[in-house]
Amino acid sequence: MIGGVLYRYFFLRQIRMIGMVLGGIVIIAYMADFTEFARRAGGWPEYTFARGLYLSAMRMPMIIMLVWPFVALFASMGVLISLNRRYELVIARSAGLSAWQFLSPLCLASFSVGLFAILVVNPLAAYSLSTVQELEGTFRGYRKEVSDQLEVPWLRQRTDDGATVIGAGSSARRGAVLGDAVFLQFDADGNFTERFDARSATLETGAWRLENVTRTDLNGNREQLDTYRIESALQPEYVEQRLSDPQEIPIYELPQKIDISRALGISGNRIAMHFHSLVALPMLLVAMTLIAATVCLRFARMGQSGTMIVGGILAGFLLYVTLVVVTAFGNVGLVPPMIAAWVPVIVAMFCGVTFLLYKEDG
Repeated sequence: MIGGVLYRYFFLRQIRMIGMVLGGIVIIAYMADFTEFARRAGGWPEYTFARGLYLSAMRMPMIIMLVWPFVALFASMGVLISLNRRYELVIARSAGLSAWQFLSPLCLASFSVGLFAILVVNPLAAYSLSTVQELEGTFRGYRKEVSDQLEVPWLRQRTDDGATVIGAGSSARRGAVLGDAVFLQFDADGNFTERFDARSATLETGAWRLENVTRTDLNGNREQLDTYRIESALQPEYVEQRLSDPQEIPIYELPQKIDISRALGISGNRIAMHFHSLVALPMLLVAMTLIAATVCLRFARMGQSGTMIVGGILAGFLLYVTLVVVTAFGNVGLVPPMIAAWVPVIVAMFCGVTFLLYKEDG
């Protein structure tokens, strides 16, 4: 009975601390995002204060998905430091509990939060990201800041009349909506005929619908059009695979999208890498908890060693940077996505467990 009470106590302490750390990070991120977006978009006619608040709020779920590892690290360090300062860990040890017994509820709490993140927060983040990208596309028009644009590859489509090369400055709705779109048309002999610059382009059945279009012919003559349609035989699945950001796709749909990419002959490394990174997230949070434990279980008489705490933070950041680098390798196919997602997490867990075994059990 006492063991169950202590288990629930440590578990709830970790959950509450994760909530507090996450809340603080979200508040700071929201203020910074709103301020930066207001600076960039304040001069756009479509921008309003309410829209700025709304768009910044819609970006928060995706930011939350990015900061989970740091949330678990700082929350675990905060819980263990607090328990040490109040001598609760000393009392637990005197009652016969080992480090593994009071670390297990913390690890379980981190794992549970990771499951909640991928099953609940991720679909919400995917929807909000798609919405934000579509709304921002209506703001930017022809004037955009390259630094924060999604890189969109050029597409080539063929029709009976020739070929069309398509490019864009941004994409939304999983590639079905393009912002700052450029359509270069060529005849059957491969000769350039005309160019269309559109504020937005939407893929409909059998055609692209362009809005706010500037049409330029071979002689450089320009014509302004409200709307224009360009025939297209591109399948929505193909466009989605080429143009969509994997973060726009909920985890429930990612396995199907991987199969579709393989069926279309398109490299699905980016989607597969995103999927395996999400699946590995709960264990990554457990690894962060173990890293925190390696520096926070022992304490000096007058308080926690600042050097040890800084070392734990640096170790967590090193793991995160390693994940970012390996993820880049997985996206381009240099490393299989599953290996790129899981190996750093497993290595970090083994390091944490080994260090704790050495310190606790000799």
